[in-house]
This record gives sequence, structure tokens and C-alpha cells, in this order.
Amino acid sequence: MSGSDAKSGTLQEPQVRAMFDRIAGSYDLLNSVMTAGLHHQWRRRAADLAAVGPGAQVLDVATGTGDLAVELRSRVLPGGGVIGSDFSEEMLAVARDKAPEIPFEWGNALELPYESDRFDAVTVGFGARNFSDLEAGLREMTRVAKPGGRVVVLEITTPTKPPLSTFFSLWFDQIVPKLGKVAGDADAYTYLPNSVKRFPGAHELAATMDRSGLERISYLLTAGGIIAIHVGHKPEA
Repeated sequence: MSGSDAKSGTLQEPQVRAMFDRIAGSYDLLNSVMTAGLHHQWRRRAADLAAVGPGAQVLDVATGTGDLAVELRSRVLPGGGVIGSDFSEEMLAVARDKAPEIPFEWGNALELPYESDRFDAVTVGFGARNFSDLEAGLREMTRVAKPGGRVVVLEITTPTKPPLSTFFSLWFDQIVPKLGKVAGDADAYTYLPNSVKRFPGAHELAATMDRSGLERISYLLTAGGIIAIHVGHKPEA
């Protein structure tokens, strides 16, 4: 990965896009292996916190292979809709094969191609840590949400207390890169766990959401503190 800094968990935007294009075919399988299949449960919880019902319009940013968009769609029918947006065409291709009934559209999270005040909820699942500018991405998510709408961020967070912190370090520092090597992309699966480490903790992320224009921000920690789900509301007009 020429010119990259995978070991620090930082890459330039074109490198991140190229990385996800490369790993799109193995992404779902490795997600399931790395989380023992629990990522589906966490996405369901994030969809719960989006608090959408029939008729709602939802945008899932950095949708990847579309699992959160699929979960959200089940909540908004009949009459509603979900759009999945991502800047990796290969990830979008997997998502379209998985759920052809959902419009999966190319879009950069820092410059979303949607009008302001459009969506009842805007979500991102395991993608915010890949934003090249976190606050700018959150501001864009806030912009396209309707007044009073929710912005939901589902992310892995680094536990600070043993024994979970010890296990987390062992798993992400040693096991995950080895899985990536077996899958044929050790650089990607070095970058991904390190991007978790450099991502803001739960309290700091809440503060960033506040600076991005959201209010009534709350979050919950689950899976022993490994998973954080943040919810913010766009101010009413």
C-alpha cells in the first residue's frame, strides 16, 4: 500500500477507497469471523435507536456492504425508504447483490449529494472512523437530516479496563492482522484495528457531535464496552 500509514490507522481518502474496493469480496465473511456474528445484533440496536417507523426516509452513510441499510429498511415499510451511500464502488456492488430493492448510491460522506433537511434519520455503522474529517462528516449527516431527525453513529470503541482491554489488544493487534493476511490483505487488516484505536472515545465523540450541530446527544456502551452507539438530534427549525 504505497504511501500509506496503515500501522497508525490513518490513510489518505483515495487509499481508504482503494482499500475497501480490494477487500469488498471478503468483508462480510471477515466481519462475521472477527465479531462472532455479533455485528448483526449491534446493527439491530443502532436501527432501534434510529427510532424510525413506516413511512420514514433514512440515509445510511458509509453503508459498505449494506447490512445496516437492510436492517433499517425493515423498519420503514410500508411507505418509507432507505438509501445506502458509500464511496467504494466494489462495496456498493456487494450491497446491490445482497439487497437489490435498496438504492445504493455513490457518495462521499464529506460532501453528500442530497438536499438539506431530507431524511428522518441518518446513520453510519462502523464507517465514521474512516472519515478523513470526522467533524465535517458529522456536519454533513446533520445537514441532510430533517429538523428533529436523528443522527446515529455505531462504532467500535477501545475498552480501557482489564481484562477486556487486554483481550481487545490481543485480538486487534495480533489476531485480526493475521486474519487479514490469510484473506490476502494484511495492510487493510492492520489499518482497520488501528483506526479503532485512534478514533475518539465515547465522551469525546459526543462532544464532536455537539460541535457538528446536534443536540440531546446520548450514547450507550454494549458488548462489555467495545461497542458505542451515539444518538444526536438535529435542532428543530
